[in-house]
Amino acid sequence: MPASPTSLFPPILPNRQGMLEVGGGHTIYWEEVGNPDGVPVIFLHGGPGAGLSPQHRRFFDPRYYRIILFDQRGAGKSTPLGEWRNNTTALLIEDIETLRVKFDVARWLVFGGSWGSTLALAYGQAHPERCLGFVLRGIFLCTASEIEWFLYGIEAFYPELYDDFIAPIPPHERGDLLKAYTSRMLSDDPARYWPAARAWSRFEGRRVFLLPQAEEAASDTLDLGVGRLESHYMANLGFLREGQLLSELPRIAHLPAMIVQGRYDVICPPVSAYRLHQAWPGSQLRMIVDGGHGALETGIAAALVDATERFKRKGRFD
Repeated sequence: MPASPTSLFPPILPNRQGMLEVGGGHTIYWEEVGNPDGVPVIFLHGGPGAGLSPQHRRFFDPRYYRIILFDQRGAGKSTPLGEWRNNTTALLIEDIETLRVKFDVARWLVFGGSWGSTLALAYGQAHPERCLGFVLRGIFLCTASEIEWFLYGIEAFYPELYDDFIAPIPPHERGDLLKAYTSRMLSDDPARYWPAARAWSRFEGRRVFLLPQAEEAASDTLDLGVGRLESHYMANLGFLREGQLLSELPRIAHLPAMIVQGRYDVICPPVSAYRLHQAWPGSQLRMIVDGGHGALETGIAAALVDATERFKRKGRFD
């Protein structure tokens, strides 16, 4: 992970935190940060399965915002880690609503990046009356073409990473990498799912940033959450109809939105952000010319903070 961008607000600890049972054998971790009487914002992390970082609290002015963050089912501190059963987009939307009711929030700003942008759009379209607006980064619409790119297209840019990715899979299974990986990662046998989860997570993690970063220490929590849940959701097209997030956009088109996208994002290529902006006349698109996929890259972090500051001043982004 790169050094913290100077545009972020200073590190801050939660006012309170806890665990919440949400059914289906899942318990999710949550935390509340900032001004308890401030404008509410819900933070939706990426992955699926990537979980929270203390850095995520720092995109928001804690004097103004009441920031609510949570680890989605199977991710981070939520339990059971990597559990894919009873884990769907509809259930994650229910969890967000459960948190909204728990914190007695009428409407909130919805902030999400990567898979978090997918979930933010799906949540907003299910509950538009509960949203003040959206800050979205590294857009992923969870279409078949985006999943195809994630698995195969990246070979054109990172052939060495692609070779590492396919190495654990026998040649006769490489025609359907998603099926091959899913069959391993959703196994109950640790000897079968751990190597696959680690290979998948490293394949993604090593191409998050535009410029090379120091290698982070291996994290079993991140590897299992990302490996299992990303493959599970991709195998089910995010539990969405093909093209659903664009076709249902009229449900939230009246709400303000800031879209922040790295020009050289090779995990979620810019075409999705561009198509979303085209379909959302009131949205603003910030294409970061020296950005990849990482929320903590200097230009992307600055644009995200600028978005929350604009919303603080105006209740919109223009």
